[in-house]
Amino acid sequence: MFKKTWKQIKLFIALIVILICLPHSILPHRTVANGKEEIESYQKLNESEKRLIEFRDNDEALKLKIAQLEVINTSRKKYHVQEVKLDILASRVANKMAREASENEYLGHWNMAGEEPYLRYAFAGGYDHVSENAYGEWSSDNFNTSVQTTGAMMKTGHEKFMAEKAPNNGHKENIIDKGHNFVGIGFYLTGKQFRYYEEFLDRYLEFENIPSELKVGQQCKINVKTNGRSFLYFLMIYREDFPQALTPEQISKKGSYRDFTSEEYKNIAGWDLSRYRNGTIYEIPLSFTKEGLYYIQIFSDKKELTKQASLNTKGKTPESGIVIKVTQ
Repeated sequence: MFKKTWKQIKLFIALIVILICLPHSILPHRTVANGKEEIESYQKLNESEKRLIEFRDNDEALKLKIAQLEVINTSRKKYHVQEVKLDILASRVANKMAREASENEYLGHWNMAGEEPYLRYAFAGGYDHVSENAYGEWSSDNFNTSVQTTGAMMKTGHEKFMAEKAPNNGHKENIIDKGHNFVGIGFYLTGKQFRYYEEFLDRYLEFENIPSELKVGQQCKINVKTNGRSFLYFLMIYREDFPQALTPEQISKKGSYRDFTSEEYKNIAGWDLSRYRNGTIYEIPLSFTKEGLYYIQIFSDKKELTKQASLNTKGKTPESGIVIKVTQ
């Protein structure tokens, strides 16, 4: 029995030695060519995106983010969820937030205009659902602003998110959420302050004719296009007052944010939404009766609802983050 087991152990050790000694080209790995192709692809996207151009990344910053994307996806793979891709607009939204937070020495999910993450992303032109992680470091001495230092601090921020334990593990749960398929990455390092933001997106729908602003009572139709493999299940609209300016001290005290408000304006169930469908496109009529900001979340399902039934959005991914400003 022992001799047979020892032979198996020696065989196992021999296999390990062979694998270690094999040339790297034989083993599966991320090739230089593939890495270059990925960088060039994101460079083209970065060049073509014209929104928030003043917060555009240079090639050095973009390469840092592509490296950080691999760190994020490594975390997601451990929990068997799909990889995310880098989103250029969300990265610029994160850059803008990181810069303001760093220069004004605060850390939080609101900016000084009083805007939550879903407002900031929508005001930049985004329509997808967004979920934010925020991290910061500060020092009594000036930080080294080298590329290596910045990359290391970004990685540290992400690792601290992943080290969280329940029930205080909101950042970690955000990172490994199975519904996310894109992420924006933003950072800013200057003097004694460093800020790092992750903006996870849920992008499954396409949108057209989305007004950024309407008058009270004005009619509109928003166009929502599915991928042909899903149907709109539920549409929920929240209303809130226009944001008020906040001081850095106020922001730092606010903590986490809610992805909705306490004021529900309108709900439209799947069986009503089905009446607005033509093929894979929904033309949904909307109007608003009061001034404010209206935040629209849409959920979908593989089956279409054409008759009234019990509805439950628990566990479903919100697939929109539309915000419409309504004035008198």
